[in-house]
Amino acid sequence: MHEHLIRYAGDFVDVVIEHASGTVLHATDGRQILDFTSGQMCATLGHNHPAITAAVEQACREVTHLFSGMLSPPVLDLARELADMLPDPLDKVMLLNTGAESNEAALRLAKLTTGGFEVLAFTGSWHGMTAGASSSTYSGGHQGYGPALPGTMALPTPNCYRCPIRHCVDRCDLTCLDVGMELADSQSVGSYAAVVVEPILSAGGIIPLPDGYLDTLAAHCRARGMVLIVDEAQTAFGRVGANFAFERHGVVPDMVTVSKTLGGGLPLSATVVDPEVEQAAYERGFLHFTSHQSDPLPAMVGLAVLRTLAAEQLNERARHSGERLRAGLDELAGRHEAIGDVRGEGLLLGVEVVKDRDTREPDEQLGTAVTSRCLELGLNVNIVKFRGFGSVFRIAPPLTVTTEELDRGIEILDRALTECA
Repeated sequence: MHEHLIRYAGDFVDVVIEHASGTVLHATDGRQILDFTSGQMCATLGHNHPAITAAVEQACREVTHLFSGMLSPPVLDLARELADMLPDPLDKVMLLNTGAESNEAALRLAKLTTGGFEVLAFTGSWHGMTAGASSSTYSGGHQGYGPALPGTMALPTPNCYRCPIRHCVDRCDLTCLDVGMELADSQSVGSYAAVVVEPILSAGGIIPLPDGYLDTLAAHCRARGMVLIVDEAQTAFGRVGANFAFERHGVVPDMVTVSKTLGGGLPLSATVVDPEVEQAAYERGFLHFTSHQSDPLPAMVGLAVLRTLAAEQLNERARHSGERLRAGLDELAGRHEAIGDVRGEGLLLGVEVVKDRDTREPDEQLGTAVTSRCLELGLNVNIVKFRGFGSVFRIAPPLTVTTEELDRGIEILDRALTECA
């Protein structure tokens, strides 16, 4: 089936999708599959939302691509609307294609404007596969590729279910952050540049930052002259029931990157900083130039995503749907001993499967079997299995998912757990 394709993340899923609509994927073998990962966590409005289709059609009639130094109305409008959504002083926008690109740009800006090169990120992080971003991606992809960029260091992931320093149980008192910063200080050569974090670690196992963590981390950054970068790739624009996940922490980062949820299924990302950072970078000759930077077509799609988010009140809808989904998953946890923990926010939830609730030993074999059986029964879910982070289903249906689809998805997961346990 895929004899001419490079395998880039293990084996391909044994199904071919010929079209999709909303939450439903239609396979060439006639199966209809509920997509509870929104594609690669990107199709937050659902597949082929009419607003996105219309935006693509309009761009194809007007202009799809330009020299990267030229601007178009969609690019100017999207930059303005992003700046309006974000708190002051986050006001300067760069439009790119992928989350890795947006994080790469943020890291380059941080290094240029601080004069440092040392970067901290969580042990369970995923920030992309380009050089700088992959060096700060600790959930996978390091072995076999040679050394990471100099100055990259890991902070313990504040996992309340699996305390990284074996100190807390189910409630984080932030000791792991204190220990992590002490370890970083012992390694630092005095050239800090940035900390890059996700407000909810996704590839690391759906781990929301504990209360007080981001505020304390921001204080550590200020004390060391570091830039705080928040990567909202999977959490922005309604996914957690708010425009941005960092908002609930009461902290305004120095830089924000957005990607997956901004493009609604098409490649679009953005790096957003304050005007002083942009001016300082400009004066120092900042260069970050790519072939599809500031392209009109994805910018027009991004506008459609933001306007649909508001018009269809998808933040509120995600909160309500998330409550229903969480209640269903909690009910499953009450009946299935294999479910050790349910966590997350809005429509970004994680279900961790274990061999024993007391020891919390991960059950990777069961997770793999349940994933396969769910697909056979018509439900696409994704499981993350990284050493030290358990075996966790990532469940993130589109914000437009119906109550009937949510209930059907829970029924399928229930059946798969029953049959595979």
